[in-house]
Amino acid sequence: MPRVCFFTGSRTTSGHRITRRGKAKYLGGVGIKTTSVTKRKFKPNLQRVKAVVDGKPVRILASTRAIRSGLVVKPIRRKFAYTRKLVAGA
Repeated sequence: MPRVCFFTGSRTTSGHRITRRGKAKYLGGVGIKTTSVTKRKFKPNLQRVKAVVDGKPVRILASTRAIRSGLVVKPIRRKFAYTRKLVAGA
């Protein structure tokens, strides 16, 4: 299963981790030098949730940003056999 959000499409991206050394010029040093640049990954915070997709409850991967912003519609937990209207009408 790919690490991709179903709603926002956010996925793993790459970047750099930059290591620096030295004292800044405004503090009296000769300046900060870059000593190494290594690759790193930024991974989205994905959660497995049940959501209603095309009217059916499906288990999907959704980012926490999509869950908090209301893009994920969760299914109702229970279907009760009788409601008050049906019982009162009988």
